[in-house]
Amino acid sequence: MPAVPVLHRVRTLDLTFTDWQWPFAAEHRARIDAHFAGEQRKIPDIFNGGVLLGRHIRFVGDVLHADYFETDFASFLAWRDWGYPDAGVFNGFGAGAIRGSDGAFVLGEMAANTSNAGKIYFAAGTPDRNDLRGKVVDIADSVRRETQEETGLSDADYRAADAWDVVVTDGLVAMIRILDIDRPGLAVQAQIESCLATQTHRELSAIHLVRSMADVDDRIPLYAQAFLAAHL
Repeated sequence: MPAVPVLHRVRTLDLTFTDWQWPFAAEHRARIDAHFAGEQRKIPDIFNGGVLLGRHIRFVGDVLHADYFETDFASFLAWRDWGYPDAGVFNGFGAGAIRGSDGAFVLGEMAANTSNAGKIYFAAGTPDRNDLRGKVVDIADSVRRETQEETGLSDADYRAADAWDVVVTDGLVAMIRILDIDRPGLAVQAQIESCLATQTHRELSAIHLVRSMADVDDRIPLYAQAFLAAHL
């Protein structure tokens, strides 16, 4: 997969769950478990639940096709932290790019109790079994769920774009959907901050507005920077 982010625009996500077993997770089990134990000592809140990762990505016209399989979070975390050693696998996740009526994008800073502490990006999350509809991986609903869990915004608060901006880079396939809100960025920021103040176990520690590339720094991952550069 490319180190430099590559952007695609698609209208349909065709993502199918399979029962494939990941050789990486079996072959490196002891090392993976030791790595996760070390991470848990640093971040006690992380939990070794199941996550869905992708493989066999292909773009045909305006459709993205891929297969998904389930693994444990410990294996995913080790694979990520070790620099994506299995290049045939990717973290294919959905993200909701909240945009105010003044064009400002609204991003969240991950809290210290998460595995991405300090990073700033859109509401997002690696899919899991909650995002399965039979054999279909429902990234649209994953975006809806993650956006509501992280920011308190429901699908009644925004208009979701019909198309997806798909950013492909090392180990990642980010399927980003713009969520437009009929209020300026500052008002959206204040609403989310008010919601965060009521959360006991919040995933976000702060809310940031990005109006131009001058507002972008290294805390924003490259895939999100590539998306922002295309839209600002």
